[in-house]
Amino acid sequence: MPAPSLYLHLPGTAADALAFYRGVFGGTVERHTFAQFGRTDGPGTAIAHGELSGAVDLCVADTGDEEEPFAARGLMVALLGTAEPTTLRTWFAGLAEGGEVVEDLRRRPWGASDGQVRDRYGVRWLIGYQHGSEVAEQAASTGG
Repeated sequence: MPAPSLYLHLPGTAADALAFYRGVFGGTVERHTFAQFGRTDGPGTAIAHGELSGAVDLCVADTGDEEEPFAARGLMVALLGTAEPTTLRTWFAGLAEGGEVVEDLRRRPWGASDGQVRDRYGVRWLIGYQHGSEVAEQAASTGG
């Protein structure tokens, strides 16, 4: 069974969001416009469905005339241990561009590292990882 994925309805910024998230996570993008889907509840060039496939899968769409754009309170997307520590730190920095660091990505008293960031689209992300051997930690912290 495939894992759940995030699906955001955005107020006319879906194309920008796809480019942003692809820049952060990599992967491939697929887009379909309102016109391609025969929708008349918004501009024909608006994104009716866009999908990023890769290390992180997510979907975005521009809102139609009667749809509410994405807004969240009390929601966080967790990417705990979903990639190597170096990759997770890169994702954290990328998501913070144009957004807000809620809690720095740092080592916690329980031994793992994590942090929270709210990206430019209002999505709050929890990113973290467990620490391995001291050799692996040193290599990760020096980029090796």
